[in-house]
Amino acid sequence: MDKKGFSCLLSWFLIFLLLQLQIQRGSGSNATSKGVIKLRVGVPKKDGFTQFVKVVWDSHEKKYNVSGYCMDVFNAVVNLLPFKVSLEIEPFVNESRETAGSYDTLVQQVPTKYDVVVGDVTIVANRSKSVDFTLPFTESGVTMLVPVQHDKHKTMWIFVKPFSWDLWLSIVIVSMFIGIVILIMERNVNSLPNQEGSPNRKQLSALNILWFPISQAVLPERQVVAKNCSRFVLMVWLLLAFVLMQSYTANLTSILTLDQLQPSFLRVDDLKNGDYYVGYQTGSFVYDMLVQRWKFNPSKLRAYSNISEYHHALNIGSQRGGVAAIFDELPYLKVYLKKFGSNYIMTGPTYRTDGFGIAFPLNSNLTAHFSRAILNVTESDLMDKIEEKYFGKNEGGGQGQDQPAQLSSATPSLTFYSFAGLFLITVVANLLALLVSETFIWQRPILMAKTYSQRYLFRTPTSKETSVHSSHDSTQGIEAV
Repeated sequence: MDKKGFSCLLSWFLIFLLLQLQIQRGSGSNATSKGVIKLRVGVPKKDGFTQFVKVVWDSHEKKYNVSGYCMDVFNAVVNLLPFKVSLEIEPFVNESRETAGSYDTLVQQVPTKYDVVVGDVTIVANRSKSVDFTLPFTESGVTMLVPVQHDKHKTMWIFVKPFSWDLWLSIVIVSMFIGIVILIMERNVNSLPNQEGSPNRKQLSALNILWFPISQAVLPERQVVAKNCSRFVLMVWLLLAFVLMQSYTANLTSILTLDQLQPSFLRVDDLKNGDYYVGYQTGSFVYDMLVQRWKFNPSKLRAYSNISEYHHALNIGSQRGGVAAIFDELPYLKVYLKKFGSNYIMTGPTYRTDGFGIAFPLNSNLTAHFSRAILNVTESDLMDKIEEKYFGKNEGGGQGQDQPAQLSSATPSLTFYSFAGLFLITVVANLLALLVSETFIWQRPILMAKTYSQRYLFRTPTSKETSVHSSHDSTQGIEAV
């Protein structure tokens, strides 16, 4: 073979080699001779929250067994890919079988050590600079978890709390109105014929118009008024009083018997201003958020690894070596509340993050394939079964559901608007009874209207006007002759 032919063959070989390298770089994987894509899967190892990722060393088989919610989702996604994949799972551990670093360090091992990273790896901006993430397969966000306080708002004036101030004021005004109506209707009872009079006439003085309706609501007397219209007014008032008393009793009972749970802290600023210690999960990006975004003093931050450490730290409090609040992502806090939810509550604003995703090398073609497969898994019943397997059955539809917003809220006071219709009926009924009882109220306007109509609309001429009109007609007749 001459020199020219050898150079041509070498050029074709180099072109073929470059094409193969480009294909391998674009896919981010190594293809076997059978066309199966081989992936080195990096998995984090952690001590707590093993519901998400659990890495256990099997001394008999001399290998690691990896399981958990994230791994089941990943396996379900792999089964929906349009091509075959061979997985080589390699936990991110050191020689002593402990975690080899933080999640940020794990992500930085792509693509030198791993082709893909799977686990409870949250999609955040600084990590996306070195890897490409798929679409998230969980909802997420960062908020704080605090203990609840019992019966925080019970005071010596709690007996006025069932009604709001506008309702109390409305009751006083209506009572005075009813007292005035009855006083007007009963003012001339003793002077009317065929009337027995009011046995309790002294009660109807102007000084007792407020006390009279209230006393009748508490201790009603049959013969306290003489007129039927007055009895009708009292009947309507007693109906209103009965409804108000029953509502007051029910609401006061609810306030006194139900355990009112309130967060010990409502705002992040309360923790900073009070110089309290707060906790976060070991190795989590939440530490950077606490220091950089919320401006916490790093000396006031304490790291914990599992649910038991969370519970112990919150239980002893900030003053005795624990913390006043835990900052973490929603999936972890919901797992905690699943076990200790009766004494703790998530509060404050939720700062959004993009959830857990799968990390691939930058510009990898596999990212799009896995993202489409993730959509198919999350929209199917398989996702619900995986969530139920690790987090239990939830009525709201899985692990990603929101924490109830009103887990512990005070019983609201009843307002005037709650009884506006009943007050309106009472006022109208009183006015009608007053019109029927006091005829002068409507007879005088009718008499004035009648007089006005007779004077101006149907006026009859006087005798003087008649004689003048007759003489005028006679004069016109003579002139005509």
